[in-house]
Amino acid sequence: MRVLFHSAIQIAHLQMSISSMAMRSLLPSAMPDTAAGRRAHFKPMVVGRRSFGVASASKTRIHHLIEEEGVVLMPGCYDALSAAIVQRSGFSAGFISGYALSASLLGKPDFGLLTPPEMADTARLVCAAASQIPIIADADTGGGNALNVQRTILDLIAAGAAGCFLEDQVWPKKCGHMRGKQVIPAEEHATKIASARDAIGDADFFLVARTDARATSAKAGLADAISRANLYMEAGADACFVEAPRNDYELQEIGRKTKGYRVCNMLEGGVTPLHTAQELKEMGYHVVVHPLTTLYASAHALSHILKLLKEAGSTRDQLNKLATFEEFNKLIGLESYFELESRYSTFKRSIDANA
Repeated sequence: MRVLFHSAIQIAHLQMSISSMAMRSLLPSAMPDTAAGRRAHFKPMVVGRRSFGVASASKTRIHHLIEEEGVVLMPGCYDALSAAIVQRSGFSAGFISGYALSASLLGKPDFGLLTPPEMADTARLVCAAASQIPIIADADTGGGNALNVQRTILDLIAAGAAGCFLEDQVWPKKCGHMRGKQVIPAEEHATKIASARDAIGDADFFLVARTDARATSAKAGLADAISRANLYMEAGADACFVEAPRNDYELQEIGRKTKGYRVCNMLEGGVTPLHTAQELKEMGYHVVVHPLTTLYASAHALSHILKLLKEAGSTRDQLNKLATFEEFNKLIGLESYFELESRYSTFKRSIDANA
């Protein structure tokens, strides 16, 4: 397994996590093999300082942003360039969507085709391109069982991600707004959340537990989703995310009946009505993601300009639809690289002069 550590702090965090897990493995467990017993067993694993916002030195960057801003608006970053633009546009955080990455990296739909290593590799590039803001990654189902989840979490931490979404769909999963979804048993996903929390240790990593149970039953779906969200918070999540509520009543019910921090997904063309971040804050949400806005805008613009190029054979009359050469070079920081080149060229000449 290839793991890159970006700081001694990250290494220390992971070593503490591994030591903690090793100690727990040596202790006997009196946990009864019942649903109630397993829920009771999850409670000692709850990092309450994270789940319910109690002050602690180990708060993550996302916790601090929520406290400072009230609600954190996160656009999608599907590659390094989009991440740099999100940061340059003044947003305080970004999100890497599995849907968007499956489309941009593979050219395929969000149908369980993207792998955890592909997400981790992209997260490394995205986090480097937008190094001044925290980036949350989409871990999908975590790559398998509780053990696979730990590897996925550690890979994302090593890549520089500031958190992840971890969902309870049956693999292969689908986009939360597509038909045909199924969910695993709630207790099984709670175990995966607890496993993720152990892997995180005290790292600066915000764990969002997502449930797709709303779509599994026309009558009981919302109630089941809310129940699952609260169980996942007990298991150690920092925030809960009920995917694909159908109307404002459901949005409000989730805001009233789930515990801790709440995440809401604003997907253009999805089943959830669109609201401003402030409106969602008033409903009880703390993080609002726009995972596909940048992807859809890019796809639309590309399709349009390529259609015109195909028809006219030139972009001579379409320059107003494009960034200029100078604008784009400024966007990607070209001038700073000329400065670096000049600095090191000068240093080389000074060595030659003293030779």
